[in-house]
Amino acid sequence: MKEILVYGSLIFYLCSFLGYLIEVFWCYLGSKKFVNRGFLCGPVIPVYGLGAVLILFCLLRYYEDPVVVFVFGIIITSALEYFTSFLLEKIFHNKWWDYSDKKYNINGRICLQNSFAFGILSLLIIYVVTPGFYFLFSLFSFKVWMILSIIFTVIFTLDVIYSVIIAYNLRNRIIIVEELKNEKIAMIPVIFEKRLKESIAGFKAFPNRLLKAFPNLDNNVFEMMKKYREEAKKKRKELKRKQKRKKKKDN
Repeated sequence: MKEILVYGSLIFYLCSFLGYLIEVFWCYLGSKKFVNRGFLCGPVIPVYGLGAVLILFCLLRYYEDPVVVFVFGIIITSALEYFTSFLLEKIFHNKWWDYSDKKYNINGRICLQNSFAFGILSLLIIYVVTPGFYFLFSLFSFKVWMILSIIFTVIFTLDVIYSVIIAYNLRNRIIIVEELKNEKIAMIPVIFEKRLKESIAGFKAFPNRLLKAFPNLDNNVFEMMKKYREEAKKKRKELKRKQKRKKKKDN
């Protein structure tokens, strides 16, 4: 049992790191910029690690049938990505990625293009990465790997705590901006705009890595802010016009 936990955790961390490298490289091809992808601050994307562990646990027994590995790899990883997207949206009050612009997507959470790529990755995990793990783990004693597992777990846990704090700060500002539109104070344009500025003041003071890593999140937040600013300006103009008309009548 101890060996399963140690080697399983190491596979999780190593595949999380490999997934991070894949995401960074893929984004670089599109934007020609290196972006620290992923929810966590460290160079890991846990959904890749968890996906790899699930693939090994569920599909290693079908080593002799690559078609089964490919098809069920797509199903398992797509379900994991969908659930992760749903969970993050419910906890942090916004979508972290959106595939609505891609063909054959489901609620913008998963799409056929990515699912197909995950199927290929499943094949690589079973037929390429796993033999590499066997070789790697044979290089040192179990005690060495257990110590490394403990170190990685401590670092990973601290990263999760810090990243969740950052994400919750971001979430709170999103909620504030959304709730402002429903407040009665929004009927008073000048005060509304002042409240909005106060509520989002220092927004960028929080580490903005998440906004760079998830451009869709960045766009949603600031489009929302822009919308409410425009509404406030319109209401202020309407108020000025009413005041002018009132003055003319009084005169």
